[in-house]
Amino acid sequence: MQLLQRLVVLVVLFFVGVAESYAQQPSGGTTNKRAEKSFQEGIQAVQGRNFPKALGHFNEAIERDTAFGDAYIRAASLYRITQQQDKAYQYYKRGFAKIEPTAALSTEYIAFADMAFERGQYNEAATYYQLYLKLANKNSRYSARAQQQLTNLQFAQKAIANPVAFNPKPLSDKVNRFALQYSPVLTADQKALLFTSRNGSGPTHDENLYLSVLQDGQWQTPASVSDAINTPLNEGAASMSGDGRILVFTSCNRQDSFGSCDLYISYRIGDNWSKPRNMGKNVNTTAWDSQPSLSADGRTLYFSSNRHGGQGAEDIWVTRYQDDKGWGAAENVGKPINTPGRDTSPFLHASGNTLYYATDGLAGMGGLDLFMTVRQGAKWQAPQNMGYPLNTHLDETSIFINPDNTLGYYSSQQPQGSKVEVALVQFEVPDVWKGKSISSYAQGKIFSAKTKEPLAAQIQVYDLDSVGVVTQQVNSDASTGEYTIVVNKGQRYALYVTSPGHVLESRHISAAATAKPLALDFYLQPLNKGAKAVLSNLFFDTGKATLSPESRTELDKLFQFLKANPSLKVEIAGHTDNVGQAAANQKLSEARAKAVVNYLVSKGAPASMFQAKGYGQTQPAAPNDSEENRQLNRRIELRLL
Repeated sequence: MQLLQRLVVLVVLFFVGVAESYAQQPSGGTTNKRAEKSFQEGIQAVQGRNFPKALGHFNEAIERDTAFGDAYIRAASLYRITQQQDKAYQYYKRGFAKIEPTAALSTEYIAFADMAFERGQYNEAATYYQLYLKLANKNSRYSARAQQQLTNLQFAQKAIANPVAFNPKPLSDKVNRFALQYSPVLTADQKALLFTSRNGSGPTHDENLYLSVLQDGQWQTPASVSDAINTPLNEGAASMSGDGRILVFTSCNRQDSFGSCDLYISYRIGDNWSKPRNMGKNVNTTAWDSQPSLSADGRTLYFSSNRHGGQGAEDIWVTRYQDDKGWGAAENVGKPINTPGRDTSPFLHASGNTLYYATDGLAGMGGLDLFMTVRQGAKWQAPQNMGYPLNTHLDETSIFINPDNTLGYYSSQQPQGSKVEVALVQFEVPDVWKGKSISSYAQGKIFSAKTKEPLAAQIQVYDLDSVGVVTQQVNSDASTGEYTIVVNKGQRYALYVTSPGHVLESRHISAAATAKPLALDFYLQPLNKGAKAVLSNLFFDTGKATLSPESRTELDKLFQFLKANPSLKVEIAGHTDNVGQAAANQKLSEARAKAVVNYLVSKGAPASMFQAKGYGQTQPAAPNDSEENRQLNRRIELRLL
């Protein structure tokens, strides 16, 4: 009712406020008395708040005099206010052609310019924004907007003249089987595709989450992600962790919701999803919270919200999972990503250092355009418009770029006459849209070395070039032992696998030359006498026992393991290859073992816990017949006593 009252006041103020200026117009009027009579009756109907009757009279006036410009503009204004935008656009266009430009119509010029821009009629829009700026007061209400829109038009025209080459193709009818399918996301191995679907665009059509799997290079018929997740309520705008085992989605008007739409989380063990849980007050508010994007490890979440405290109508926010406290309080990502406009649909690339999102707050083609930004250190850089023809005068949202930057996915409106209104499409990613890093994945299973059964374990991945920085942390599936992590080309990683009651496992991963998928299984040994583990991320200067700074990650991780198991007695054993004299190698291996023990003791570990011993070249792990094997033999081992 309040909205209707505001519309009525707006209409009355408009028509009364400009009535005298229209009467003084040298053009746009009529000499046809019957047309003038219908016109005046239309004005009276507006004042009496009978908008349909008023439109009828204005149209009668136009029928009696097709050159009656004032009647066109009055009808156009009323069509615009009553949300009949297409009719408003056409009536404005006809009316302005019959009336000389005048300052009295300045607000109508900018309204028509906006409509032209929204329809991709860029030249027409530019003409009327410029006309508004020429005729309206320089300090008028819409001057800044008109200037900004002219900047957008310049960008749009330049983008059209310099299109980005890409060729989107719809996925098969097997996938695009609903009236609408949108918001696609894939797992890190690109073998599962999650999306939102609706059987129609009407308000009664249910929104659900569907999953399609890749078999023999073909996407299979989608199935409901889970009966535990899809309900008679709407479930949509979802995101998955890289391993496909954590799912965050949007649902509205649930009994446990804080506001209109909230974010919910579910976890998969084996083939079963847990009952979705509201992500809580640190994430959700009484406002609209939606469009989630999880990091590859499922511990960082970007999402859109129109809550208080933002910079515009909708902003992008971020929350991070804290082991001891759960999801932390959401923070506004701030500039340069958020703007005074609408900032929505974030997608964090698997690498973690490129963010794609939609906004109308930066120079673009009109409506929501897709942008990308890369992170340098802790700061996001200035977003870049992804250009034409991906971006148009329509709204573009919900893009996904796969980890290795080869394929992208998004939802696209289909031609009229198609059974599908919105379809999922796939495209080869142009170089200018590729993320900062090429990513791949390591995948495998965690087993108990004793029972050979799958084991629930924690897998942490550290960046060796940034001491102490955890880039990912995931858990293996307790039912299957499966895990997946993402690795970026050009980076070196230290990988650690821990499970209560088992020896720490350490592995070195170098993706400096390639980003091909890795298969890494682990068999964790129980904390029994004789159990051993190679400490794979300890590095020494050549021929010396000096630990390099990048060894701190491994040393600190080993210290945490020993602190959690204070009753252990361990041997730190040094080994070398067979290059050089045996006696020198023996001495070097002893010195390196002692260097490790000395560091651990300096951190607070009791000296009585350790034995440092060198074995020289006497216990090779592999034949010394290649540099790769000799590297395996130059090692430090942990052995339980």
